[in-house]
Parts: sequence; C-alpha cells; structure tokens
Amino acid sequence: MSEPTVSVTEIPEGANILDVREDDEWNAGHIDGAQHIPLGDLPVRYGEVPLDEDVYVICRSGGRSIRATSWLNQNGFDAINVRGGMGAWNLDNGLPIVSDSGEEPWVK
Repeated sequence: MSEPTVSVTEIPEGANILDVREDDEWNAGHIDGAQHIPLGDLPVRYGEVPLDEDVYVICRSGGRSIRATSWLNQNGFDAINVRGGMGAWNLDNGLPIVSDSGEEPWVK
C-alpha cells in the first residue's frame, strides 16, 4: 500500500511537521517549529507525536520519511510523507530554514 504523499507546497500553514533526520542534519538546518525525532528513535519516542492531528513527515530526500510515515500509519497515526524532503523544501522551493547553532542554516 502506498503512503499518502504531498509536495512541500501542499503542506498547510501551521501543520505539524516531523523531521526524522539525524541530529547533525537537524542542527545544520531545519524548518522552524518542526518536531525532531530521528527515524531510529521513532519506535521509542512515538508518544511525542500528535495522535489526533495530521503529521507531515520530512527527511533529506524522502527515503526515511516514507518509512516513518508507513510505520506511523500502521500504528494509528495520520502521517503524510513530504515528497522530496528538505531538498525540495529549501533547495528547490527556497522555503526558510533555521539553525540552532546561530550559523547560517543549510540542508545537510
């Protein structure tokens, strides 16, 4: 079964965005207001993900996010994969990202 997928331009304003990239990728640059749970931590930290709302799952290019979306949907969540990931968000569409380090944010 294929998972629900949207482009970055189809994400509604104010949506819950879950970033499943690794810590170093997140620290380099991420979507302001996104939630961060690395893919490998998801089975332990899934209780932090909103259960009663759509969750848009993003990674670098889409591979990890589709796996996370599938796992979440199999476990009762309403998860939607973000096609193209952070590459599509920032590099292709120029949408803003932030860095926690104070350095210029970039997609790693």
